[in-house]
Amino acid sequence: MSWTRIIWDHLPDGNVEHVEEHDLTTDEVEHVLANFDSTGVSQSSGRPCVFGYTPDGRYVIVIYEEVDEDTVVPVTAYEV
Repeated sequence: MSWTRIIWDHLPDGNVEHVEEHDLTTDEVEHVLANFDSTGVSQSSGRPCVFGYTPDGRYVIVIYEEVDEDTVVPVTAYEV
């Protein structure tokens, strides 16, 4: 998985807001998407997810939807 396009929704209740609610930035989420350690499936939503470290060392999960092989939409992310 090597996505070249990440779609961010800046509207109220969009994925940017969901990420920021968990004290993460879009840059940190993009870093994890590009440098993840492992993959999985969210137990609560059934969506795919990746796990990895932010540049400041926090271990996070990023839950996403894959649009196509090049495009991903982060749904949420939070520290685990």
